[in-house]
Amino acid sequence: MSLKELNISPVGRVEGDLDVKVYMEGGVVTRAHTQAAMFRGFEKILAGKDPQSGLIVTPRACGICGGSHLYCASSALDVAWQTTLPPNALLLRAIGQATETIQSIPRWFYAIFATDMANKKFANKPLYQEVVKRWAAYVGTSFQQGVTASGRPVEVYALFGGQWPHSSYMVPGGVMCAPTLKDITRAHAIMNQFRNDWLEPIWLGCSIERYLQIKSWDDMMEWLEENESHRNSDLGLLLRAGIEFGLDKFGQGVGKFLAWGTYLHKDMYNKPTIEARNGATISPSGFWDGKQYYEADHKQVAEHVKHAWYLNQDQALHPFDEPVPTASTDSRILENTDFNDKYSWSKAPRFMGHAAETGPLARVIMAANPANADHQIQDPLFADIMEKMGPSVFTRVLARVHEAPRLYMMINDWLSQVRLDDEFYIKPTERDGIGWGATEAARGALAHWIKIKDGVIENYQIIAPTTWNVGPNDNEDNPGPIESALEGTEIEDPHDPVEVGMVARSFDSCLVCTVHAHDNKSGEELAKFKL
Repeated sequence: MSLKELNISPVGRVEGDLDVKVYMEGGVVTRAHTQAAMFRGFEKILAGKDPQSGLIVTPRACGICGGSHLYCASSALDVAWQTTLPPNALLLRAIGQATETIQSIPRWFYAIFATDMANKKFANKPLYQEVVKRWAAYVGTSFQQGVTASGRPVEVYALFGGQWPHSSYMVPGGVMCAPTLKDITRAHAIMNQFRNDWLEPIWLGCSIERYLQIKSWDDMMEWLEENESHRNSDLGLLLRAGIEFGLDKFGQGVGKFLAWGTYLHKDMYNKPTIEARNGATISPSGFWDGKQYYEADHKQVAEHVKHAWYLNQDQALHPFDEPVPTASTDSRILENTDFNDKYSWSKAPRFMGHAAETGPLARVIMAANPANADHQIQDPLFADIMEKMGPSVFTRVLARVHEAPRLYMMINDWLSQVRLDDEFYIKPTERDGIGWGATEAARGALAHWIKIKDGVIENYQIIAPTTWNVGPNDNEDNPGPIESALEGTEIEDPHDPVEVGMVARSFDSCLVCTVHAHDNKSGEELAKFKL
């Protein structure tokens, strides 16, 4: 069999470029490497700065998840400074976080993922023409409606945060300003518009309440066939076309999942500590190894550096123990990289020694944990789906869109719980110490670790969802989640490897990518194109 090599550069441009190299034999990916092609250095930028610098700097780490970084930065300082948080502050933080996440769902689905389903690879499928009609880039009927609707929820974020993205309204001790009754009323109206314009009529084809009655894959199939409105909704089309196109047959990954959980209950985290955090989350935390649930204990995290371009760290270390990174000058472009040595700017985080996928699929798996507390989400659906189907591109996509109806309900509920006459901020006392703040960004588990000494930042470490998912091999040469998910993928046309893009984008490695295809034996470039 002929062996071919695809150099895909870049797959995403949100947190820097992601390059992917896959090796194929007989049209099947046998090995894959992901290369984070840019040194970001936020940890280096923050060293020696005022502790509150993280509130300004870290939201600039990502153009999509700035609010999530702010959530982590303020939470880490809450722990380090031993603040007191009023219930209103926890509600407004949760609203900001959730509106940022829910807006990302239609934007990601229509603008990033679904356009790949309109690829000519699927032209022989019965549902292809309907997919093209609705989801083709820019011209698809649902593409236009979904992308437009996606902007609504962050209008709510801007009401409370002053702007989106890159707001700094979350601060240690609470939030910077109190909303008015007019703001709350306006926020309800905006979310109702999101529901009435897109979520129910276009995406679900039914009420949110009806959709949330689904508790198993069989329930989902019964819902699909219940009436034409369900069947012809965009969710109905995804269910039908996703299976018909075979999206459930590739992109499995490592089969282990991590979620830090998020949305701290307004009455359960008023005295922030690391130890109390997991029990206070509404979206539950946890680690699932494919058979058993474990506590999401941050002390079980270590970052491996054997294959990362850093000079001052040789072994896997917990973030509190990691040095401020010293960058190597030996980084190389994808084609000239020795993948047996260092090949990425990303470290390789591991939990309990395992590569762990983060993101919506991890979150819905934690929501299915039968041990979840009464105040936490309890949703058995994806326990059943994982048992019947396992992880795949399809399962990962379905998990992401599944979150939208529940997030809508929680946002509206939290808006109703705000008490305008109560406190929104309690001034903390600055002090030295350590702090940890974590959340679930739209793309998965995000955490910040901070050490404060002599009134300034001694060390600041960030592990983003992208780091978990696109990290390189670890010190034992075990692949990261996307590297693993690409293995076994069948590439129908090496000149248009849409399958590689679909795997990467199911993890939300988003935006434009350029592909360079080379013959492994001759080195000749076969094609250059965009996914």
